[in-house]
Amino acid sequence: MVPPRTLHRLALPALAVLSVALVGCSSPSQTPSTETGTPAATTAQAAPAAPAAPAASGSAGDDVDVEATFATTGDAITYNPELVPAGATAKVTSSTEGTSSTVTLAVTGLVPNRTYGSHAHQKPCGPAAADSGPHFQHVADPVSPSVDPAYANPQNEVWLDFTTDAQGAASVTATQAQWAFTDQAAPQSVVIHAMKTATEPGKAGTAGDRVGCVTVDFA
Repeated sequence: MVPPRTLHRLALPALAVLSVALVGCSSPSQTPSTETGTPAATTAQAAPAAPAAPAASGSAGDDVDVEATFATTGDAITYNPELVPAGATAKVTSSTEGTSSTVTLAVTGLVPNRTYGSHAHQKPCGPAAADSGPHFQHVADPVSPSVDPAYANPQNEVWLDFTTDAQGAASVTATQAQWAFTDQAAPQSVVIHAMKTATEPGKAGTAGDRVGCVTVDFA
């Protein structure tokens, strides 16, 4: 058996070695790696993903292409055969891309060298000229009829005024650069008026009698 004093002398060096080992393994703070191309280790949690934005109202995705011949009934109705003769034609096309909608109206067989007003309206054509309702507006005027230039203007509505050539034909295009038709909000007809569209307060958007109408589902 080893005498007690000898055990005491052996224990002291062993404790010293153990202390050095413990000091070498402990560190008051972890130093990030600075090796090129090696990211420093981190225990921070990744930030949660931001909530998805609400889905926008669905845009009317299909292009529109309607051709019709004016008559007293049907998809293209004349309310004044002197200004829109039976047998005259209308072609309406429309396309929507993102937040912009473009409408083109092409007519033939109308009175030569004459200016007409024309706009997109809220409802389909009917036997009576008023059946197509008021102008379609992106931001609806709280007052009816809408004759305030703040609402009745070509940026908030779809205006398609045109002047025919010597053969009674014309084509006009309107682009809404800041908004588009959607499945929930789109016009349903294009109405031809007897006069050029007025712009002054109290008359803005008016264009005389409705002389023709083409039913077009823009949604």
